[in-house]
Amino acid sequence: MATFTPSVISKDSYNVCLVSHKFPILGRATDHGFLWPIAKGLAQKGHHVTVLAGKSNVGRSEIIRDGVQVYFLQEDKPQERSLFAKQALEKFEELHKKNPFHLVHSIDASGIEIGFLKNKFRVAVAYDADATQMFQIVSIMGMVQDSIGAILTTAIAVVYKFITTFYGGDRQLLSTANGIFVSSPQQRLMLERYYLYPDYHMYTVPYGIEIGNLSPRTESKDLRLTLGIPLSAQVAVTISDMSETDEMKNLLLAFEKVAIKKPNAYLILIGNGPRWKEIEFDILSHALGKRVLMVGAIKDHDITDYISIADVFVNMSARTTGFEPTMIEAMAQKKVVIGSEVSAIANIIEDTVDGFLLRPADIESLAKLLIAIFSKPEEGIPIGERARTKVTNLFDTKKMVDTIIYAYGRILKNSGFFHFKIKDDALANDTKSKEISPS
Repeated sequence: MATFTPSVISKDSYNVCLVSHKFPILGRATDHGFLWPIAKGLAQKGHHVTVLAGKSNVGRSEIIRDGVQVYFLQEDKPQERSLFAKQALEKFEELHKKNPFHLVHSIDASGIEIGFLKNKFRVAVAYDADATQMFQIVSIMGMVQDSIGAILTTAIAVVYKFITTFYGGDRQLLSTANGIFVSSPQQRLMLERYYLYPDYHMYTVPYGIEIGNLSPRTESKDLRLTLGIPLSAQVAVTISDMSETDEMKNLLLAFEKVAIKKPNAYLILIGNGPRWKEIEFDILSHALGKRVLMVGAIKDHDITDYISIADVFVNMSARTTGFEPTMIEAMAQKKVVIGSEVSAIANIIEDTVDGFLLRPADIESLAKLLIAIFSKPEEGIPIGERARTKVTNLFDTKKMVDTIIYAYGRILKNSGFFHFKIKDDALANDTKSKEISPS
């Protein structure tokens, strides 16, 4: 039997393939707004970075920017997520033959087809925690009501959802992983406790947006005019993928109470999705047609303009276990933010200090809070100031990139496919810390 010899690599020159169905080049407050700073930062450090993504938001199938090569594999093809994993595998194999990759970092589950063949390719594979379906469990937990029956029902639903998601895909995905990136303590705890994934293969990364380049936006009066919102009106903004209705129904029920007390209040709902018609029906059934504006899907770079006209930004979704870039953007713009106490944003926001945290199902508290914010907007100014200070201190792009590079080194070494040069032995032999810090 032939003996496998690990390839020799340098920590100063990794060949990395980033895989994500969504990969925005423009815009900050997008689903994966942190990806471009990562790719660009890796390239600036001397690493070779290739990105495999779905559809471009710049109308091109291939671009090179800031030293990063990006391929949009569905630019001239049907934009179907179900096809993307196989398309990514095909493109990866083509590129790998020309210049072998060292590591694949899959932001979502799209890299799993490559992961199945990692031994053939001799490549290390890492995923973000959001590649799993754990967000569905968190979402169910966030909708629990304060009654014994509701708690029992929720517990049963959580167990059922865990079994179906774990054995329906997550188990396979985790089996192909040499490492998992988490962005919050909640993700780390869930992976270890429920998914039995080893803690020493998890790497905490302070994902965020390019916060260092942001300055608070001036309110877009033209946007108010376009939307027909008076300059004196009070505005709440929320974003939804409209794949679920419960959280949005609760927000609409709360805003119905606000609309009665505050006739000059508006709610802007950004997004599009399969439940659009159901949500639109709920708006009309509550006679909120003139007070709730459904603006649909908007361009990434326009989201900041919508946040700029908000007095309060609300995101009660628990369907993600990572930090919401739109929430971070709103905090950076000194907005009063309201988030879910069961989402990862609860690890950033200190309730009543730099934002507010509520259970998604607590309609009464949400309504009272919105009314209070609209009644005394001056009290929200110091909260917004503290929110910006919090995120600018927390989300540092340089720290994020350095942390990822260090984690890559650990993942590459632990994969068994690679051996570091003599001068890199300090990194190669480091297996101590559970919480990664840049060296």
